[in-house]
Amino acid sequence: MAEEEQQRSSTERDEDPGQTQTQDAVDLAGLLYYECTQLLHLYKEKEPMLKDHTPNGGRIVSLSQDPEEPSTEQQVQMLHAALRQCLGLLHCLILKEEEEWGELEGDYATVRTNVRSRLQDLLYITKSLLETEDSTLEVTPDHQCNEEVDGFGEVFALKLWTHRVLLELIHWADHAKHTLHVLHQERGGGKEKI
Repeated sequence: MAEEEQQRSSTERDEDPGQTQTQDAVDLAGLLYYECTQLLHLYKEKEPMLKDHTPNGGRIVSLSQDPEEPSTEQQVQMLHAALRQCLGLLHCLILKEEEEWGELEGDYATVRTNVRSRLQDLLYITKSLLETEDSTLEVTPDHQCNEEVDGFGEVFALKLWTHRVLLELIHWADHAKHTLHVLHQERGGGKEKI
């Protein structure tokens, strides 16, 4: 469904490369959001004890807020930094899961791989939307994966942490979808539905 929406919107766009690029970013963020929610659903199927669990704590990925309201481009720049942290968390999650259970197979592993690829693609798109001669943005994961998280040696703690990371990915994918839609509109794009 999300892929059909992406194809439809790509054929309905103007030929302006800037508008096409921002619409591509919006479409990709929407697809990432869809796949992140699908990944959480698959994880809860795999771990039914977490089905009704609400994790404690605030955001794992947080950004310092400027006292002034940032421009949309500054918001996209902060979003890019958050997405790098999310990619780092996802890399860490994959490492920890593979250390504990070996290489996973099935729908969960497939969707997890898709989410990682979409997240990397979105980082490249946001980089190209913002990069100037004076600034360069990184697209590498921003997370070292060396800390002990919530008593990380325990299997249950790993499951809880994985659940929190997946919720974090959903949050930032949704944030990306909305922030990039605003950027698209500001750069002359239509009022497509997100």
